[in-house]
Amino acid sequence: MNSISIPLERAHTAPDLVAPTVVAGTAESAARTILDIHHLGVSFDGFRAVDDLSLTVNQRELRVVIGPNGAGKTTLLDMICGKTRPTSGQILFDGHDVTRMSEDRIVKLGIGRKFQTPSVYEDLTVAENLEISLPQGQGVLSSLFFRRDAAAREAIESAATQVYLQDALAHKAGQLSHGQKQWLEIAMLLTQEPRLLLLDEPVAGMSPREREQTAELLQRISAGKSVIVIEHDMDFVKRIAHKVTVLHQGRLLSEGSVEQVQSDPRVIDVYLGH
Repeated sequence: MNSISIPLERAHTAPDLVAPTVVAGTAESAARTILDIHHLGVSFDGFRAVDDLSLTVNQRELRVVIGPNGAGKTTLLDMICGKTRPTSGQILFDGHDVTRMSEDRIVKLGIGRKFQTPSVYEDLTVAENLEISLPQGQGVLSSLFFRRDAAAREAIESAATQVYLQDALAHKAGQLSHGQKQWLEIAMLLTQEPRLLLLDEPVAGMSPREREQTAELLQRISAGKSVIVIEHDMDFVKRIAHKVTVLHQGRLLSEGSVEQVQSDPRVIDVYLGH
């Protein structure tokens, strides 16, 4: 089905692994940590997908995780959101130990996850997708008795406006372009008011203009929330990252600013040089 045309301009405005580079600075050292990962590991049939990984993410930080295929990036997000149980280590979110919590409990604590492939209800309108994502509209009984009152309409319109879909509220989600479906899924997460967003390759399949707008969107979101993004497009990474974490073979290879990791010989050797 052909995608609809929606105005896009309107918006609110295996080398040896050694100790990673750390970005120094008074502002960062004073920032409050929201995610604290200690010696995290997971194995699948003897394969160590993530191995002794430790990292921290601060409030209102936009962290990008990069690395070659098989580096453990998606598995890391799976463990943070509860989809995969670690075999070792600990995950603390805002002081809560979520290492072995169920996915629904982790969502309620304030972690939202977007997967690589958009997961939207294509037969429902954009507004209806956002409506069922509202906390008061979730669940079988809740959805049956849910009424779209003024507060709900405001939340739906606000979320749609943030992701450039304010003119598409009445359109079926199946009519959207791939990039617009990515935006809709992000908006569905935003209606749940998470404090940490996990986004796996959010600009995959997007046009150049959509990528630019997604960069602007994520920068706005990170002004009030923490965001972790997995991405391969280094031009996009340069536009959005406050800090970059590089994984290789399930371990932390390098960490720092975009400039620092791009100039790290180990990163060039295993990732950027290919």
